[in-house]
Amino acid sequence: MINQSIVSRLKEISSIALDKVFDHKVEPDKLIINQTKKEFDGNYTLVLFPFAKALRKGLPEIGSALSEYLTSLDEIKSCGVVAGFLNMEIESSEWKKELQIIAEDIQFGSLASIGEKIMIEFSSPNTNKPLHLGHIRNILLGHSCARIYEALGYEVVETQVINDRGIAVCKSMYAWQEFGNGDTPEKSKKKGDHFVGKYYVAYNDALKEEYANFQASEDGKKFMASKIKAEQSEEVFWSSYKNAYFNEQSEIGKATKEMLLKWEAGDPETLALWKKLNDWVYSGFEQTYRTLGVNFTKNYYESDTYKLGKEAVDTYLKKGLFIKEADGSVWIDLEDAGMDKKLVLRSDGTSVYMTQDIGTARKRYEEFKTNKMVYVVGDEQNYHFKVLFEILKQMEEPYADGLYHLSYGMVELPTGKMKSREGTVVDADDLMQEVIDEAKNAALEHGELEDASPEEKAEIYRKVGLAALKFQLIRVNPKKKMVFDPKESVDMQGTTGPYVQNAYVRIQSILRKMGKGAIEQLGNEYELKEEEKELIILMSSYPEILKEAGSSFDPSIVASFGYSLAKSFHKFYHECSVLNAESEQAKNFRLLLIEQVARLLDKSMSILGIEMPQRM
Repeated sequence: MINQSIVSRLKEISSIALDKVFDHKVEPDKLIINQTKKEFDGNYTLVLFPFAKALRKGLPEIGSALSEYLTSLDEIKSCGVVAGFLNMEIESSEWKKELQIIAEDIQFGSLASIGEKIMIEFSSPNTNKPLHLGHIRNILLGHSCARIYEALGYEVVETQVINDRGIAVCKSMYAWQEFGNGDTPEKSKKKGDHFVGKYYVAYNDALKEEYANFQASEDGKKFMASKIKAEQSEEVFWSSYKNAYFNEQSEIGKATKEMLLKWEAGDPETLALWKKLNDWVYSGFEQTYRTLGVNFTKNYYESDTYKLGKEAVDTYLKKGLFIKEADGSVWIDLEDAGMDKKLVLRSDGTSVYMTQDIGTARKRYEEFKTNKMVYVVGDEQNYHFKVLFEILKQMEEPYADGLYHLSYGMVELPTGKMKSREGTVVDADDLMQEVIDEAKNAALEHGELEDASPEEKAEIYRKVGLAALKFQLIRVNPKKKMVFDPKESVDMQGTTGPYVQNAYVRIQSILRKMGKGAIEQLGNEYELKEEEKELIILMSSYPEILKEAGSSFDPSIVASFGYSLAKSFHKFYHECSVLNAESEQAKNFRLLLIEQVARLLDKSMSILGIEMPQRM
């Protein structure tokens, strides 16, 4: 078993057993072997149900015959059959071999390059406001999936489409031009994205004031009297007319739309203003990304991509895939695929988001030749991506079978959406600072860092606070909605990042005092405790954990692994003394064991973007 993990070897010998005992050939990878449930004796369980029909025998008979063969092998200490499950207990010598495999494999859990690429798109913010809480969940999911696929041997291309154009961006531009008086982020000592976001809020405030004044004016009252329905109250009428007012009567709205038309026409002055504000925002975004430990291989900008896709639509219109209506608009009929008709070009020839996404996907393939593309976008866009993927499939794009929408649910705070300095969303920078402050308060409460320098303390607070934020947002299955509680996230006893970090820190403290264990001193006489076996079983599962997390695009599986390993270590720590071990063999074994536990805690948390402190 020295060159294979325990599970791989058990699958191999179980496959041989089926062949020897029943003359029934099954590939090892087709066998199901899980960890034995805690209420039963054993370490690993072979699922017998799939063999009953093929062997035409009862499950007890199959289990009994396999048990007799398996217990004759050096690796298996005992077997027990419970219903359709064969529970196997492993010999102590095999646990030591498994620990040796883990200790000697520097890249344990990671694969060498498999020569494939995967592109993951995440974040993709708007340039009219700062990043917020929803962006953080998006970013962490995308970044974690990128690290998982790197560990699985892929070349990963991390990208974002920055939404840097349109009426929303022009709103910030208009407000700065009207109310800014030449102010800059440097003068006001604000991050660039917060600075621009302030003017987006100011714009909406100005529009609200203009609308209120119109409602109170004689012209407004006359207009309402001519349009209001008999069953409508004044409040309902004005609420329903708000968007139409912006488009039809608002002077602010008119000026903003004129600015957008100038931008589209390439007016130099408007483009210069647009570039100035966007550059401020990009500078702010970069600071937030650096704090989160995130970067991108390539950025795409909507100001470039919005024209893409038209050529593809023209080509496939000629091929009959798309349909042109009498008004000149172009559609695709997806009713045969269980969807409806979808617009891909407006009657005036302008593109819609679907057109842009078609063109962007084709451009990315042209640039990176990646057959797998993952879009990390909230679940409100589920139908959009279902349609997009079907269109690309019908266009017979070479990457169409490798498209995946990593859909995720909304995230809020316990109080719902809180006020931030930029308006009504939960600001990313404020939230990161809040969890770092919570980590600091927790440390001061426990008094653990009194002898550390101010710089060392600040670095520990940062690592612990961001671990709290990242772990809490990742540990929930992406498809579920969730509530993020900053105070709960730093709890050392909860299902939290700091809880996992605490296990790592405790191990480092032991290793600093006692040194490391030696592989060559692993003896065969020492009989392992159950807590030690449990740690090895968990560590052995790490390669499969990564594969499962990758295939399901679910980093919460890695978070769960890290928490389970930390929890098992804490149990081991209380039950099995390292300092006062019953023998030198036990001490050496435990030192080597906990060193590998720390290594896999570090590796798994690194996948999630979490850094480990040496103390806390």
